[in-house]
Amino acid sequence: MRVLFLTPWYPSEKDAMSGLFVQKHVEAVRAQGVDVRVIFSLTLRDTWRQYKALQRENWTPDVVQLNVIQKQGLLALWLKKKYGIAYVVVEHWSGYLPENGQFMRMSRPKQRLYRHIAQKASIILTVSLPLQQAMQECGIQNTNWGRINNVVDDFFFDISKSRHLDASKRIKTLLHVSCFDERAKNVKGLLRAAKMLSEKRQDWQLVLVGTGIDYKEVRAYAQTLDIPEQLLRWTGELTPQQVAEEMRQADAFVLSSRYETYGVVLAEASTAGLPILSTPVGIADQLNALIVPQEIAQHKPGTFAEFMETILWRHEPAMTSLENKDMFSAQAIGKKLKDIYEQVR
Repeated sequence: MRVLFLTPWYPSEKDAMSGLFVQKHVEAVRAQGVDVRVIFSLTLRDTWRQYKALQRENWTPDVVQLNVIQKQGLLALWLKKKYGIAYVVVEHWSGYLPENGQFMRMSRPKQRLYRHIAQKASIILTVSLPLQQAMQECGIQNTNWGRINNVVDDFFFDISKSRHLDASKRIKTLLHVSCFDERAKNVKGLLRAAKMLSEKRQDWQLVLVGTGIDYKEVRAYAQTLDIPEQLLRWTGELTPQQVAEEMRQADAFVLSSRYETYGVVLAEASTAGLPILSTPVGIADQLNALIVPQEIAQHKPGTFAEFMETILWRHEPAMTSLENKDMFSAQAIGKKLKDIYEQVR
């Protein structure tokens, strides 16, 4: 079987992390014996140029996977109309979420185009139920909806087996991983809660992993809070393997985001066997995480601090690696996608 991926996000020399979740879907499907080609493009002209190059190789897809509804979906529409080639949509974009609102700010013609592309797809797969609901509220319609997870790297599945946490351990570790985009991630809200917890007890440490557009601003903000230096550890950007090691050492995981379409770090933390404290975003409700309401995470640092204390000292892991294997492994996700291609072709 031949499958063509169309995507505006994909790892490159310029940004090795952009669209990493799409690349992992590609690898998972290829592992199932599917011949996958990827057109990574931001413009319709470049999309067409790359497709013509595939035609010169006498390569024609049996199915198209449109990763994110966007104007490059016009190629998927054309292939369906001219050759009867079915396409599926796999949607990750946060622009449909009301907290983001980007879809509703687009021009009416562009909104109509996105809705038309969506309606003609054989199936729309979203990475979470909240994303599907947000899309439907934006007028995105299709008779066939489904869910597809993002892939968790294999080495995360072995972490829970090697986590030997001492119940009498004096210093507890709370781990946070994000891209430090403050509009979405609310790291400042997490830091305000850390300040409140520090005034009550200091037998813990918050480890903040990652970097991003607001990283320097967030670190500067942390200094204004005068949190004891030993309670915060900033690692900067880490490799996935290094993130896995931080999870192996941690006692719990915290995500303070205002919005997420998925939250792959939630899947990784759950796979690693960590208790999870999260706002009600992405897949948090699938993981039996301890949920902190948005109002508290953003505006009530004292109460947020109480949730942090609970997750560190009184909460058990929500899942085991074995339970997660069927949800997040490359093998399970690759097989699910291949089965869908077989159904729609």
